[in-house]
Amino acid sequence: MKALVVDAEWKPRKEYAVSEEEVIRRRASVGSRVWCNPSFEVRDVPTPDITDNEVLIRVKVCGICGSDTHVYETDAQGYIIFSGLTKFPCILGHEFSGVVEKVGAKTVNLKVGDVVAVESVMWCGMCQACRSGAPNQCKRVELMGLSADGALAEYVAVNERYCWKIDELLEVYSERDTFNVGALIEPVGCAYNGIFISGAGFKPGGVVAVYGVGPIGLGAVALAGIAGASRIIAFDIIDERLKIAKAMGADYAFNVNKMHDCSPGDKVMELTRGWGADVQVEAAGAAPLTIPEMEKSLSNEGKIIYLGRAATKTSMYLDTLVSGANKIVGARGHVGYGIYPNLIRLIASGKLDLKKMITAEYAFEKVVEALKNSVARKDGKILIRVSD
Repeated sequence: MKALVVDAEWKPRKEYAVSEEEVIRRRASVGSRVWCNPSFEVRDVPTPDITDNEVLIRVKVCGICGSDTHVYETDAQGYIIFSGLTKFPCILGHEFSGVVEKVGAKTVNLKVGDVVAVESVMWCGMCQACRSGAPNQCKRVELMGLSADGALAEYVAVNERYCWKIDELLEVYSERDTFNVGALIEPVGCAYNGIFISGAGFKPGGVVAVYGVGPIGLGAVALAGIAGASRIIAFDIIDERLKIAKAMGADYAFNVNKMHDCSPGDKVMELTRGWGADVQVEAAGAAPLTIPEMEKSLSNEGKIIYLGRAATKTSMYLDTLVSGANKIVGARGHVGYGIYPNLIRLIASGKLDLKKMITAEYAFEKVVEALKNSVARKDGKILIRVSD
């Protein structure tokens, strides 16, 4: 089968203390500290075999994630930008939908022909975190398309438990749109997890500010509207994405680089008559720039939901958290807690329209070109049509 394989040079930075486990497994916990000079090639690889608990999926559509862009991008020394778990060589891609082609002997919920969307956080189910109900914090986690083979390929083998049937979307969408929207459940699930699970939601009428309106930020905008936010304020540095944010429900959208008369935090205070935002979502991965603005424009009992992944630090004036009874919450992943089934129901009901997020589609043979173009960050979501 054809697959997009990424490889890179194992070259830990001098200041990075590589653990014994990382060396033995040749798997980096912080990819940006270890992997250098990545290469990308569509090539023939064996079609994967499946175990008794796995299914073989014919991939229909796979999205280009910001994580994929961060693997493609490098810094001045040639190191990848992505700061998470990575093991190369690896088949890239993890936001996808497809059709079940083959089922293992012990599968119970799926059959050949089922249309599915798939979780990419490969939780073990046996560690203390998983067994305690926190699968996104799995201690043996693998990340599909980053530390384990992913879905920018004609076929992918995955454990049945990561798959969710989306056949009901075929009742409201064409087959093409069903697969397109199905591939968006994974990134929007990250926003759902951050706002409603880790962040415990907000009261209808609350004000939500979103910093960074890539796919996860756009998902946060759409979900905030469904949940009853009275005002949704979006910030980014790219006009094209801000236009999409407005189309998906943002009441206000500002290009931070063009705000010469006031800062984002000041603008939030102005628009909320001095109250501040009840929820502030960091989906930009630019904490040193965004957190200070969020910090000064939080309402009482306001929350900062940190979703943007970057190996960075920033200072905070902690007395603000004390005096305002505020919170800062980190969130990773999209699994468990009814996230996938709830999103599938919202999409099927017509209340959650993700099609507006899609701004570019590429044939599979042009996937490397799509990765290159993703660096400009002008698109909402780039999709790769792997098979017809």
